[in-house]
Amino acid sequence: MDSVRYDREGSGQRIPLALKILIAGGFGAGKTTLVSALSEVRPLQTEEVLTGAGIGTDDLAGVEQKSTTTVAMDFGRITINEDLQVYLFGTPGQDRFWFLWDELAFGALGAVVLADTRRLADCFPSIDYFEQRGIPFVVGVNCFDGARRFSLESVRDALDLDPDVPLVLCDVRDRQSGKLVLISLVEHVARQRGEPVPVA
Repeated sequence: MDSVRYDREGSGQRIPLALKILIAGGFGAGKTTLVSALSEVRPLQTEEVLTGAGIGTDDLAGVEQKSTTTVAMDFGRITINEDLQVYLFGTPGQDRFWFLWDELAFGALGAVVLADTRRLADCFPSIDYFEQRGIPFVVGVNCFDGARRFSLESVRDALDLDPDVPLVLCDVRDRQSGKLVLISLVEHVARQRGEPVPVA
C-alpha cells in the first residue's frame, strides 16, 4: 500500500497515512497512562473524578487508589515519519461505556489489550470483543509495582489465548516499553496479512 496521499485540491501537498490503534483493557489497567506515555502531543483525555454515584457500579478491588475514570476515550498521536502517523484511542474500561466501542473500533489496524494480573478477568470483555470482530490484538501485561508476578505461560493459560496472539510484559509508564508493545502489534498484523514483518 502506498503510504503517501495527496490533497484533493491538487496542490500536491502530502497527507500522511493515519493508522488507528485501540488501547483497551479493564478498569484501572493503565490505558490512559499508556496513551500519555506514548503520545508526542498532549493527549486528549476524558477523565472524570470517581464519586459516590459509582458505588456499587465501579469495582475498585485491587485499584483502591484510583480516583478518576475515562468516560469517553483517550487520544494521542505518534508521528513515525512525514508519511505515516499513528493515532492512539484509549477505550473506556467500564461496561456502562461499552456502547462507544464500535465507533472507536471502526477502521482500527488493531488493538492492545492491557491486562492487570490483580484483576485479570477484567480484560476478558476486551479480548472477546476483538476476537468476535476479527480485529488483531496483542495482550500487554502491565507490571504494577507490588503486584504478584506470573509467568507469561500462566497468564496465557488463564486468559485462554490463541497461541498466535502475542503476549508481552510492559510498564505503561515507560515510553520505550510502550513502543515495544506497539511494535509487537504491528508485527502481528503483518504476519496475519502475510506481509513482510517490519525490521526495527
